[in-house]
Amino acid sequence: MDSSADIDEQTPLLSPVSQTQREEKKDLPTGRSRVTPLPKVQMSTLMLLQLAEPITSQCIYPFINQLITELDITGGDERKVGYYAGMIQSLFFATEALFVLQWSMLSDRIGRKPVLLTGMAGLCISMICFGLSRTFRGLVISRCLVGMLNGNTGVMKSMMSELTDSTNIAQAFALIPIVWSAGATVGPFMGGTLAKPHDRWPEVFSHPFWRQYPYFLPCAASAAFSALIFIIVSIFLKETIPTKRKLVSEPESLTDFLPKSASECEPPTLRNVMIWPVIISVANYGLLALFDIAWAAIQPLFYATPIEFGGLGMSPATIGVVLGVLGFSNGVFQGLFFASFVRRWGLKKVFMTAMSAFMVIFSLFPVINGVAKKAGGVTPLVWTLIAVQMFMVLVMDTAYGCIFLYIASAAPSKRYLGATNGLGQVVASILRAVGPATSTSLFAMSHEYNWLGGNAVFIVLVVASGLSLFICNMLPKEQWPREEDRQDQY
Repeated sequence: MDSSADIDEQTPLLSPVSQTQREEKKDLPTGRSRVTPLPKVQMSTLMLLQLAEPITSQCIYPFINQLITELDITGGDERKVGYYAGMIQSLFFATEALFVLQWSMLSDRIGRKPVLLTGMAGLCISMICFGLSRTFRGLVISRCLVGMLNGNTGVMKSMMSELTDSTNIAQAFALIPIVWSAGATVGPFMGGTLAKPHDRWPEVFSHPFWRQYPYFLPCAASAAFSALIFIIVSIFLKETIPTKRKLVSEPESLTDFLPKSASECEPPTLRNVMIWPVIISVANYGLLALFDIAWAAIQPLFYATPIEFGGLGMSPATIGVVLGVLGFSNGVFQGLFFASFVRRWGLKKVFMTAMSAFMVIFSLFPVINGVAKKAGGVTPLVWTLIAVQMFMVLVMDTAYGCIFLYIASAAPSKRYLGATNGLGQVVASILRAVGPATSTSLFAMSHEYNWLGGNAVFIVLVVASGLSLFICNMLPKEQWPREEDRQDQY
């Protein structure tokens, strides 16, 4: 019988290895432990799920500002594009915040796989709708749809924790930023390259449809990828909720015939997970999500805005290439250095350094624009400054691997794993909803009203990211201890 069937709802999050593995470890020298191999098929399938999200979410970034301009939403005033671009980018996270906890808690009851498949279907449908939208209302509805149907991020992390133990959970969670970076490479490149195919390849895309819907092709391509992942997940992904697997299994002992206690039958609630380790970990995840989405929203807007209005005046194709190179570089950087950074300096030092990088990232925006204004264009010096900013983004992204480990170890037990990850995703989604609209609107107003020479948005973000380090400092040096080891502490 599958050894995973021995897991019950009260098993601690970082599960101990099997009895056989414990006996083997006794023969190993002191201080060494044997790392349990990751389940390759299941982890690969989950990583494909992870890959679909950045592709579908970020493929619109290279052309979203141009789309808003062409739909004449701003009445020809390019300085107001930031308001509407930020609103559209925020809608996904705003609606996700309303539903993600429900999806995560539902996955604790009905299983992870049905919820993940629903989310993939939502990604596919919403991207088709977005590509066919020719009004601002249509764009709004399509972005709200994907946020409402998609609860995959929190559920996927719960599933990863259930597939791993204390010896390999760090290795598993280190894959998330790597795969996300790969998607962040493909998504913007796809959006920038496939936009307006009637202009780029008129001999192939000569039908009037492509002129009427110039951004449908990149949206359809990302939707097709999501549909393919839906099929792969439905075939290869196995359920990890023990009670769902046991439905078709024989009981292992007479205790399986005994009625469950009320606490075991009662569905997880938010009150169950509101303990100090969860609160601090989730708060830091929220701050990371807020500043990261503010950066992600301002970056393409800054690149697309004319130099005289505080940007760099790049084309959608150039923006797509820049974002794609950043995504590829990030994946390589995380894969090569994240684990060694954590081993050498510890989880907290890496996280604090990564969060400190935001101050440098935001402060470089006005410097880059100032150099471009003085030079009259995007010169080699401007590209050098962009490269420095990109490197700091690589450092910043190591924070994700760290905070995922903190949240995973903070959960009271496997019974509350979905609710814990769901809570983290709710907070992150709320702040990701606030981030784009606030930062891009502040960017637009800073230049429209010439606040602090147009740099008010960057000064606010630098100060806020610096203050966030006080919250970061509340995290432990390494992962949170198991629940049974915390009892005397909390």
